[in-house]
Amino acid sequence: MADTTTTGRLNFTNRLAIPPLATSRADESGRRVFDLRTTAGEHQFRPGRATATLGVNGGHLGPTLRATRDETVLINLRNALSEPTSLHWHGMHLPAAMDGGPHQMIEPGGVWTPTWRIAQPAATLWYHPHPHQQTARHVYLGMAGLFIVDDPTTPAGLPSRYGVDDIPVIVQDKQFGDDNQLDDSEAFWTSMGILGDTICVNGTLTPYHDVTTERVRLRLLNASNARVYRFGFSDDRPFALVGTDGGLLAAPYETPRIQLTPGERAEIVVTLRPGERVVLRSYPPEVGTNVWNARFSGGHDTLDVLQLRAATQLSPSPPLPGRLADLPRIDASAPAAIRTFQLSGYSINGAQMDMNRIDFAVTRDSTEVWEITAIDGAPHNFHVHDAQFQVLSVGDAPPPPELRGWKDTVHTPPNTPVRIALRFGDYVDRNTPYMYHCHLLHHEDQGLMGQFVVVEPGQSPGKPHHSR
Repeated sequence: MADTTTTGRLNFTNRLAIPPLATSRADESGRRVFDLRTTAGEHQFRPGRATATLGVNGGHLGPTLRATRDETVLINLRNALSEPTSLHWHGMHLPAAMDGGPHQMIEPGGVWTPTWRIAQPAATLWYHPHPHQQTARHVYLGMAGLFIVDDPTTPAGLPSRYGVDDIPVIVQDKQFGDDNQLDDSEAFWTSMGILGDTICVNGTLTPYHDVTTERVRLRLLNASNARVYRFGFSDDRPFALVGTDGGLLAAPYETPRIQLTPGERAEIVVTLRPGERVVLRSYPPEVGTNVWNARFSGGHDTLDVLQLRAATQLSPSPPLPGRLADLPRIDASAPAAIRTFQLSGYSINGAQMDMNRIDFAVTRDSTEVWEITAIDGAPHNFHVHDAQFQVLSVGDAPPPPELRGWKDTVHTPPNTPVRIALRFGDYVDRNTPYMYHCHLLHHEDQGLMGQFVVVEPGQSPGKPHHSR
């Protein structure tokens, strides 16, 4: 695979599509109800023949769900596909039976109705399918969307008008065949999965967004199957990182770069001057592999992503608050357990995913420390369902500022132990597991995944419960 660069080669001729906010209603119990439908469809990425895709409430991608902390939500999810699928609420703290993993499959024509209380702070979460061994294909064809959690305690000053100065930026890479169809043939695969040479944002190729305010908040989501992005701007201007996977940082962090592996999110605020144009770009990511592996994992690629076009007159924006959120540290001085996870090939600790095996149980209201190490020299990351965690260290060093907030997915540089602290509470189910896995979706599908349950003190795990 040759190095890929699109720097200066895109004309940015298409206005950025903004996913619609999902409509909702209140039921007799006061729950916020969303009606969703997974469906096969098509999407007009390029002139000519439309591309066959999958989507939620439409042919490609899905609407943005929005709910407030302490609200109870109910999702009426109908599967209109011709095959089973699921929807996982990535980053959400919720009961295992509502998680939408491979144990909560929905048959064609079936309906799934998960309900839970939003019990976490403001954050940019997302949803995507999680069928065992089919996640990569379903996500690549377009089933994904944001789930924004709001919190009344968020301080004033952050851009917050959806689609105006608060912009979803769902970034995916695609490979198109001559007939405009998505190509997932092995010719475009590496051991980490498919790496496309075409970037789309919210389903838009060569996108631009008209900016009308001095500051704009970009909610970045790496929704790609395998590609790692290292976002910055074409003129190297710094921006304020205000949030990561699980919510706002304690205070804004000014930086010119933020790297996101698949599944990770970042909220950034960038300041513009009237009339200027600047390009959001992905610079060669720091994947930590040798030169050969880096080349074949996108480590040398530079990709233009989105052009921001500032109006000749910009509405004034308030200054960013100096303090964003309370971020108490997890006390990991006396963990109930210290667990080690070695990622290699398509296995964790030498074992591949088995739907009928619960790998371990954690005790409710306990704190654990997990140490994850990728030992095979290949790119990996690590995602944990249900629990937002805090990074304790990367190698022998404390976490950099961009890793000091709440996280549910973290890059695992080769041969570098990453230690995280997790607190488990609220939800107990000895038979219904949560997942932990590499979020490079080909790796996940091939078995680089395990499962755990949360139990009462002294309780042992049961047998994995399947909804099918």
